[in-house]
Amino acid sequence: MAFRSKRVPARWFCVALPALFLAYAGAALAGPTDWPEFRGPLGNGMVTQPGEAPRGLPLQWSETENVKWKTAIHDKGWSTPVVLDGQAWMTTATPEGNDFFAVCVDAETGKILCDQKLFHCDTPEPLGQDVNCYASPSPVIEPGRVWVNFGSYGTACLDTATFKVIWQRTDLPCRHYRGPGSSLYMWKDLLYLTMDGVDAEYVAALDKMTGKTVWKTDRTTKWLDVDDKGEKIRQGDFRKAFTTPLVIEAAGRAQLISPSSYAAFSYDALTGEELWKVHHTAYSPAPRPVFANGIVYIMTGRGDAALWAMRPDGKGDVTDTHVVWKAAGKFIPNESSPLLLDGLFYMISGDGIATCLDAATGAQLWSEKIGGNYMASPIYADGRIYCFSNQGKTTVLKPGRTYEVLATSKLDNGFMASPAVTGKALILRTKTDLYRVEQ
Repeated sequence: MAFRSKRVPARWFCVALPALFLAYAGAALAGPTDWPEFRGPLGNGMVTQPGEAPRGLPLQWSETENVKWKTAIHDKGWSTPVVLDGQAWMTTATPEGNDFFAVCVDAETGKILCDQKLFHCDTPEPLGQDVNCYASPSPVIEPGRVWVNFGSYGTACLDTATFKVIWQRTDLPCRHYRGPGSSLYMWKDLLYLTMDGVDAEYVAALDKMTGKTVWKTDRTTKWLDVDDKGEKIRQGDFRKAFTTPLVIEAAGRAQLISPSSYAAFSYDALTGEELWKVHHTAYSPAPRPVFANGIVYIMTGRGDAALWAMRPDGKGDVTDTHVVWKAAGKFIPNESSPLLLDGLFYMISGDGIATCLDAATGAQLWSEKIGGNYMASPIYADGRIYCFSNQGKTTVLKPGRTYEVLATSKLDNGFMASPAVTGKALILRTKTDLYRVEQ
């Protein structure tokens, strides 16, 4: 069942240059306005397009080579930094989940400009593991404003010049169980929050300027709550998800593609109306979907892990009608999001298996163990694929139908956050520090 406001403000229907094209224009410039959200300007990990002039990003680095600055970030946070107008913003939280902070760093000097506690919780739900933390969702930023999110613990909009809070919300409930993980996503005037927990599964769209709820749509997953003996199943982790949605233009409308446990959904991006869905038998997905050449690609999650390629022009339950191909195996990521370029699909699994598939057919072209464990998502830039491991090793691959390693690098303490890019520099967040890596 979906709750929607009776009247959608007219400005959302105004004719304007689509945000996607604005993002692409920004991505082509070697300036500071480069990384407004998780996975970059297009939401797909692409820094440059194939054939585009290179940015000049470094190929190799170390603690003593090609590091312009290194700044310690207190407590614990896996959120990807967002970079705009010379500022890098990220979140962090105390390891026990009592206090939640927004941190702004000068992207040129590494100086901390703002370190503000936004929320407090006396009794946060224990994580129950060491993989996630309380500050995993990544912010989004545009000129003058930044939005940060800690799941049900709070969402806030801040002025990037004065660092003052414009609005806050703490009334969007969700038992995250293992901690929040879905990053914020912004399209037009809407700010999307994904809340997939053990007690509630829904997507909400807020007015980005006021924080007011525009629509809120509950998942319609076909849960099997009890088995034939009356015992509860599909509880806890089996209801969780950590995914970030993506708006695509397909079948004549703007669709919000949003995977979750045991299902993936398409919603009308403006109203929240459920358009279509597919059901599967995996749970707790984290990778973000990608879209190219009329096909949506999703990772199903843990357990029955698979990659599904789907046509986004259906209505209702399209599980049996709109899946073009499926791929399954140990090479399917549980956390890291994929890359798609020049008709090839690249991904890296949690235990370090890098794989390339033909995006049209799902045929495997190569699959190689590159070492380490991976939570961070890879990026493509300057004709290279950069992969960042939990152990701090970065492996740079040459894209193509054959496997080739171009370089490896190492930083201390390891990566859980995905990278950001500004101009010719990588903004890399390890478990303890933020780096500007530049030749």
